[in-house]
Amino acid sequence: MANLNFSLRLPNINHTLAERRWWLGLVLVGVIAALAINLSHSAWLQPYKLSPLTIGIVLGVMIGNTIFSKIAKQTDIGVDYAKSWLLKAGVILFGFKITFSQVASVGWQGMLTDAIMLSGTFLLAICLTKKVFNLDEQTAILIGAGSSICGAAAVMATEPVIRAQAHKVSVAVATVVVFGTLSMFAYPMLYPYMGISEHAYGIFVGSTIHEVAQVVAAGNAVSKDAADIAVIEKMLRVMLLAPFLFILSFYCNRKNAAQTRVKEKTGTVFIPWFALFFIMASGINSLGLLSNQLIKDLAYLDNILLTVAMVALGLRTHVGAIRQAGVKPLLLAGCLFMFLTVGGFLINAGIAKF
Repeated sequence: MANLNFSLRLPNINHTLAERRWWLGLVLVGVIAALAINLSHSAWLQPYKLSPLTIGIVLGVMIGNTIFSKIAKQTDIGVDYAKSWLLKAGVILFGFKITFSQVASVGWQGMLTDAIMLSGTFLLAICLTKKVFNLDEQTAILIGAGSSICGAAAVMATEPVIRAQAHKVSVAVATVVVFGTLSMFAYPMLYPYMGISEHAYGIFVGSTIHEVAQVVAAGNAVSKDAADIAVIEKMLRVMLLAPFLFILSFYCNRKNAAQTRVKEKTGTVFIPWFALFFIMASGINSLGLLSNQLIKDLAYLDNILLTVAMVALGLRTHVGAIRQAGVKPLLLAGCLFMFLTVGGFLINAGIAKF
């Protein structure tokens, strides 16, 4: 009878421990994310236009490589949940920042520019990886996605599709921060010498700079009109995230099928379902059914979820793995930055003539 009682109690004990790991992990990433958000709004960091996502991953890496190992067993379930499911929820809510009318307002030239810049930048990343830098494919895809679409958010959205390791995601995010920040300061300084209108400058900024926050800063440095056009053009690039994820998912499935030589299983395609909901969120926002206040609240919640996911990623990142990656990822991102800046200017100028 005693044995029976013990066997009945054991699952309850295990359930309690798992529950603690679940909630303690979420509390941990939540507290760090709150700190990151508050720091991003602080007077001494605001001039640098650092997003909560950037600060969150930095704090996560710092804590992950110091005290986290001592509490990992009590928090790992919640941390991994934040890194996976809360990330996907954040990507979905990102869609509420876009409307189809915004996309249409930049015209076919803006749409064509974004499509060329996205495909050109990403394919260049893959080509340079194979021909020059000899990096692993996952790192190339992550850096290419971050540079060509929408920075850290694109890197994070790409991670579950290719099932990338945490340190590779952190490396890709770091390159976005470095070169996106450089673009944010360099573009306004170059504007007087470009010989283009504020509208053309806005299209150029939106089609080539990495992060949304960086686009806003670079646009506002010239004028509000330039910033408005830049953000619309950038939102169109963000819109292209969904088809990009579908194409990438199809590629990964075909590659896995070829490697295993089991063609009968090609029907088991990994569909990035969160990309579908991303499109649905944009569609709902386009219909104008939601109030402006609700849209703002969803955008704020989205910022929180993505920051939490970044913190969780940082906690799971080991500095040793980043150090082992070496300077090659930075060189790759630097080449993409040069293409976005110089090539992007020439492509924008060429399309504007039609």
